[in-house]
Amino acid sequence: MKKILIAGGAGYVGGHLTDLLAKNKKYQVTVLDNLLYEKSYLKDVNFIFEDVLNTKKMSKIIKKYDVVIWLAAIVGDGACAINPELTLKLNYESLKIFKNFKGKLIFLSTCSVYGMNNNFLDENSPTNPLSLYAKTKLDAEFFLKKNVKKLLIFRLGTLFGVSDAHSRIRFDLVANVLSLKSAIGQKLEVFGGDQWRPLMHVKDVANSIIFALNKNINGLFNLSYKNYTIRDIALEIKKVNKSKVVFSSIKFEDKRNYKLKSPIFNKMGFKPKFNLKFGINEIIKIVKENRVTNPFDTLYNNMLFNKKINETKNN
Repeated sequence: MKKILIAGGAGYVGGHLTDLLAKNKKYQVTVLDNLLYEKSYLKDVNFIFEDVLNTKKMSKIIKKYDVVIWLAAIVGDGACAINPELTLKLNYESLKIFKNFKGKLIFLSTCSVYGMNNNFLDENSPTNPLSLYAKTKLDAEFFLKKNVKKLLIFRLGTLFGVSDAHSRIRFDLVANVLSLKSAIGQKLEVFGGDQWRPLMHVKDVANSIIFALNKNINGLFNLSYKNYTIRDIALEIKKVNKSKVVFSSIKFEDKRNYKLKSPIFNKMGFKPKFNLKFGINEIIKIVKENRVTNPFDTLYNNMLFNKKINETKNN
């Protein structure tokens, strides 16, 4: 039985992933998290309350595991810009504990490393990080490729959907926030809308990790199921929930624009299970059932939540 540690496992991606691993008798799973976004940990699995920035403790902890899945990070351009020093420590420097790591490491990076590019991209395409978030993820990739032999890196497309019954939903992701607005009867205002995003359901990220573990896959892979423009996402939501869509000529501040060729990982046999329509319906359902009592709380937005924490510390 392989011992697996999920660092940052109480978050958006970790929710469904933990459920899948806990059901599999081949794996013994432990979640490690500092519960920044949660009041308590509710799943019936081994849990370690710890901050990954405590590198002395982390160096000892990781040696006890055959596989470490590293989800810990400040995620998103806006969130990372709030506290650049903390972003550098968490997204890059914390990973130096893996310099002599003998086990397998699975690291989640981002397709944001490609920046702005109108061509179809693959894993060999030039990178052009436009934000601190993308830069720290790319720097982490370089460090890990030099220092970890058994390494799997996934560059994630833009995520959407619901992970599980407990983990925090993110309403700062384009498909999720537009679906939220549709669910409460707001119009969908789209700025520009021609920007491309390779989308991936959050559950399919977990499914990808399980697939790779079962087949002992190493390497670097893009992860997505389909390319959409922001305009197309809004129009898909309109089809599902008859929302009003308004297109604004005001340019969107986010300069990122990228679309992926059919991912190599999918050609290895992995098939995404969840499409955009499924994810839209999920979001609408949890909002209408009041699973999220105040969806506009800063808790569900990485940038606003980190801004609130930073302001509290400085006061």
